[in-house]
Amino acid sequence: MKLSTRTRYGMRAVIELAENSGKKPLQLKLIAQRQDISVKYLEQLMSILRSGGIIRSIRGARGGYTLARPANQIKISEIFNCLEGPVITAECVDDEDYCERVADCAARILWVKVQHVIKNIMESLTLQELIDRAKDRKGSDYQI
Repeated sequence: MKLSTRTRYGMRAVIELAENSGKKPLQLKLIAQRQDISVKYLEQLMSILRSGGIIRSIRGARGGYTLARPANQIKISEIFNCLEGPVITAECVDDEDYCERVADCAARILWVKVQHVIKNIMESLTLQELIDRAKDRKGSDYQI
């Protein structure tokens, strides 16, 4: 399974906003520059994230983008679903009629388990927890 560029870049933009939380709104150009994302592509991502209720935009000279809610109230699953859609490892996991082999397919057992684990991790982790874990890693002297 490979995440789309939309999800990877969108997550980076949201993390940038979370790290800036409590400060003035960030302008699109600054986010694009810091995250090495084209302004045009970032505009599209921000529109999706705004429609999904993850971020909000503020108009005016001092405007820009902020999180729509505190980072500790935004689950990673919300961001992922907004950008990528639901986690689906294989069509047969959600639709048993998709394949006639579903009843005795050993591989389907794996796909169900993988999908369940991914969903649980993203559902249990907030944006703030992700930021905090990254800060903890930066502060440690131990690296591989």
